Amino acid sequence: MNKDVLRNKVEKALSEIRPFLESDGGDIELLSINNNIVEVKLMGNCVSCSVNQMTLKSGVEMIIKKYAPQIQKVINIG
Repeated sequence: MNKDVLRNKVEKALSEIRPFLESDGGDIELLSINNNIVEVKLMGNCVSCSVNQMTLKSGVEMIIKKYAPQIQKVINIG
């Protein structure tokens, strides 16, 4: 799969979870995809949220893998 197609799939996944993050005053930005690792930046209330790592793994990573199963993990760079 080429990088543009993969990036579009990850962006589509993020657009699915974004409304939930925004409802709590947060957001997420895709920074890069390298070697099947997605780097994102959590923003707003997500930065200081005590469960942001759980949201990242159980929410964001799960949805991204639904759209792009080859993704190995999602990490927050911020």
